[in-house]
Amino acid sequence: MSPSAPAAVPPLPYRLIATDLDGTLLRADESVSERTRQALAAATAAGAAHIVVTGRGVPWTRHILDALDYRGLAVCGQGGQVYHAGEHRLLTSVTLDRQLAGLALSKIEAEVGPLFLAASRDGLDGEVLVGPGYRVQEGPLPNIMIDDPSHLWAAPLNKVYLQHPRLDDDALAAAARQVAGDLVGVTVAGEGIVELLPLGLTKATGLSLAARRLGITAKETLAFGDMPNDIPMFAWAAHGVAMANAHDELKAVADEITASSEDDGIALVLERLYGS
Repeated sequence: MSPSAPAAVPPLPYRLIATDLDGTLLRADESVSERTRQALAAATAAGAAHIVVTGRGVPWTRHILDALDYRGLAVCGQGGQVYHAGEHRLLTSVTLDRQLAGLALSKIEAEVGPLFLAASRDGLDGEVLVGPGYRVQEGPLPNIMIDDPSHLWAAPLNKVYLQHPRLDDDALAAAARQVAGDLVGVTVAGEGIVELLPLGLTKATGLSLAARRLGITAKETLAFGDMPNDIPMFAWAAHGVAMANAHDELKAVADEITASSEDDGIALVLERLYGS
């Protein structure tokens, strides 16, 4: 009797799982639930790759990746940085043209009035500088308060953060795009977080670079997110899943809406697709 052929291994539903951090993979206390950890572990054991894709720069991301024992590639800085977590090495980095950013700010302030500013410097140890009036969210992320806004421009930057004394995030971003969208990219990355970026840079830019290093294509990618800065990533990936707590703009373009980050939304989808 001839030996039976080995059972065929079913193809993976997606070879790459891309997850945003804040409001998506992370709960409000910056932890990842055990259920979500197990669901990701099951998916990667089945052969899928997991890439963190975050608006945070590397200095604000490393401690989380280390705590998760995450050793793969991470896309940080809104797509501007590809970071190898296992080697603690920055593979690629895109910086903001400071002259263009300064011109963009002049145009935006001419339209809406004075802004409160902060900026993220480039590099593995790049500081986040916070100017007068800028409201910093409470938490453990380090920053340096400065009195003179001109210090923001003293070294290469990944991004500039904007706040306005009256306009909400969506209105400020819309005004910035209208008057300066030909000079810089503008995105809303979270509550009180409107960012100016190098023109054309998005999470999709960095994710495509990281995926190419792994030999994985967009049509093999599943993406999770919660804010408008995830819209380009959803457009690039084959399937975009918005969290229940997501911004309405992202929900409008999502292929699927799952439970919130507090209620294991990622795990619910991964368990359905890959098993628990």
